[in-house]
Amino acid sequence: MTYQHILSVLKEQVLYVTINREQKLNALNKETLAELAHVIEYAAGNDEIRGVLLTGAGEKAFVAGADISEFSDYNAAQGEALARNGQEHVFDAIEKCPKPVVAAINGFALGGGLELAMACHIRVASENARLGLPETSLGLIPGYGGTQRLTQLVGKGRALEMIATADMISAEQAERIGLVNYVVPQAELIAKAASIFAKIKLRAPLAIAAAIKAVNAAHTFDVNGFETEIEEFGKCFNTQDFKEGTGAFLEKRKPLFIGK
Repeated sequence: MTYQHILSVLKEQVLYVTINREQKLNALNKETLAELAHVIEYAAGNDEIRGVLLTGAGEKAFVAGADISEFSDYNAAQGEALARNGQEHVFDAIEKCPKPVVAAINGFALGGGLELAMACHIRVASENARLGLPETSLGLIPGYGGTQRLTQLVGKGRALEMIATADMISAEQAERIGLVNYVVPQAELIAKAASIFAKIKLRAPLAIAAAIKAVNAAHTFDVNGFETEIEEFGKCFNTQDFKEGTGAFLEKRKPLFIGK
């Protein structure tokens, strides 16, 4: 697939994905969402890729929201289909990706942009970042998992306040309430995200995929997270990486994992 709205570059086993609509503050339109769905599916199935770094072009916005002009005249059925399709193919796909996805939030992350960041496994924000879910000011609510993931990350009270007031919060506030993992100067943003991947790449890929599945199960309806953990723990014993990891520990050397 030839991308028109995102850039995709593989460097040192990390796929750098940049939403490239800077003049539109990287707003999510249908084509951009389709390209994101494709690139995440590609990353999930490519053994060369150990993780995905997701960011926005420029220094103003990660993603300033969805392209409102595309759905301003929708009815209820069309709105529901829009949310269902986006959640299934993009936002849920990111959350379920067996490769860690790190959001490098380089400015505004609003509406669908914050929902995109929250779907990622880890979030790093630049000091100038502003985050919020302003949908109620448009007569809507978040439709790409925002009500659920924000509540999981910051708690019911803070989530309802952010959604009901439609207020933006600073990167510093976001770190304080657990919405982002780190806040750094913008010039250091990508390097900080890359440093996280440098540590991740030292660990066993199949174990990381199992951990993602187990952690996600903690908030998955009708799934027993403890049972998922037990099952994934057991599966690790059948991997070559487990033999390598335990062997390296006993032999007092660094392990060399191959993802098998």
